[in-house]
Amino acid sequence: MKTYTLEQTLIINKSLEDTFEFFNSPHNLEKITPKSMGFNVITPTPITMATGTSIDYTVKIMGFKTRWTSLIQEYDPPHKFVDTQLKGPYSFWFHQHLFKKIDDNTTEIKDIVTYIVPFGILGRLMHFLFIKRQLKGIFAYRTKVISKVFN
Repeated sequence: MKTYTLEQTLIINKSLEDTFEFFNSPHNLEKITPKSMGFNVITPTPITMATGTSIDYTVKIMGFKTRWTSLIQEYDPPHKFVDTQLKGPYSFWFHQHLFKKIDDNTTEIKDIVTYIVPFGILGRLMHFLFIKRQLKGIFAYRTKVISKVFN
């Protein structure tokens, strides 16, 4: 099994607390995910973020609607939270959301995603041809939207 890592860092003009508050709501993921992904949180509201919180949503992958369940594995406001995939399209998904105060009105947001694609050699080929580019596109979209929201 081949393990992949995707990292992205963004500096925004917002306090650490305000930045974390935005990311603390799973429904804000809908705002920062491309519309073509059909992202929809299906866990009933309100959702209280904490270690052990499970969140269900649907997302389109290659045009197919897929159910995804994430578990908040670590929760350390306002510095980080970590989610892992319990059910979804990947063999393994581990996403660290890290927030670092630069100064009173500036925050660094860092995402580190470690993942494994299923289906062995076919999965590796799909990663090379499609998945890697799609994930980079999703995070580029997030950067663009987050920059507009906060700057």
